[in-house]
Amino acid sequence: MIKQLFTTLVIGLTLSTPVQLNAADLTDVNEIVKQANLASYYQGADGRSEARMLIQDSQGRQQQRQFTILRRDYEDGGDQQFLVAFSRPADVRDTVFLVEKHTQKDDDRWLYLPGLDLVKRISAGDKRTSFVGSHYFYEDVSGRNPEEDQHKLSDITAENYVLDNIPKDASGVEFSRYRVWIDKTTMLPVKTDYYDTNDKLYRRVEVLETEVIQGVPTVTKSRVSDLVSGASTTMEFRFIRYDLGMDSVVFSERSLRNPPRQWLKRPAS
Repeated sequence: MIKQLFTTLVIGLTLSTPVQLNAADLTDVNEIVKQANLASYYQGADGRSEARMLIQDSQGRQQQRQFTILRRDYEDGGDQQFLVAFSRPADVRDTVFLVEKHTQKDDDRWLYLPGLDLVKRISAGDKRTSFVGSHYFYEDVSGRNPEEDQHKLSDITAENYVLDNIPKDASGVEFSRYRVWIDKTTMLPVKTDYYDTNDKLYRRVEVLETEVIQGVPTVTKSRVSDLVSGASTTMEFRFIRYDLGMDSVVFSERSLRNPPRQWLKRPAS
């Protein structure tokens, strides 16, 4: 209880600091959150990209992952479907991650492990655990529901909206709060800092590169850093395409064992 009051006090003091507003600046925190969520996870009606992941531990040792991400939206800001199919290295090849993302209830998530020929259901409590051994969480891949947090606009700079966020249910997460910087031009979150229950900064997610693809501002390189151990994971996105016309059947449970090769194949340039 004391920690929660301390966190609320910190955010309250931040909010009391006057900010310089421009005529075009948004001041409704819910509208900012809505636009940032759409910019991050709802580009086009569907999309695909190929990702290369570099995992580096605290000793500087490195591992690599390579996979293709497919996404389909039921509607902007609503339920979505995700399929992630791994191609490299050999020990994770043909592993497939499938998500039915819901806005009004817990997501449905499955992981296919080809070595065991096993489909594993991922519980709602596992969404903030490591995504295939990296420093990204399952929730980082498909997005966190904005309704799970209380949001406050703490600052407006020349480049960013700065929001402080507190989880409504602290028992389901490992952080007590997080602060996010949202680019005012693209509405993409460019940095997110997570604080533990002692209000100590321990984790950072940051955008390293962006590119406009089919008229859409798109993250092409990001990094998650464990600020306690010094370990990190960097992810680069290539061959990104939007509005491909994928059908819902692409994201069925059947695709776990039989991935949709026609959509995983790299599109012609």
